[in-house]
Amino acid sequence: MKAVLRLATVLATFALAAPAAAQTSADDEAGVRAAVEAYLRAHATGSGEHIAHVFHPVANLYFVRGDTLATRSGAEYIAGFSGSPAPDEAQRRRWISMVDVTGDAAVARVVLDYPTVLLTDYFALLRIDGEWRIVNKIFTAQPK
Repeated sequence: MKAVLRLATVLATFALAAPAAAQTSADDEAGVRAAVEAYLRAHATGSGEHIAHVFHPVANLYFVRGDTLATRSGAEYIAGFSGSPAPDEAQRRRWISMVDVTGDAAVARVVLDYPTVLLTDYFALLRIDGEWRIVNKIFTAQPK
């Protein structure tokens, strides 16, 4: 009988802990999405201010240019925003197509469908001091 009571106690403990774990996961995904949505707002408005707080100071962008690895610092990237929306903003579409979170690490994929190019961005994010920050971006561009 004691073994049955111990088993019931263990199962009850896991059953009570499961909703809390699921909530944390949902909160984590929401935090990652919020960071990436700031990135999308920067593109929609042309203002790098939207992502200055979600790009970690050591963040870099990596991409291929003519079969060669190229890189750009996050600060350079943010400084390149014009401050106003692109002239063809009404024809541009952007969305988060995937988020995957494990503990303090996450990845996200974003699609930017523009009139002349289809871009796919992949972000690496880390939860640092309780906030999700973009620490790395790789991307590819496919002309239409």
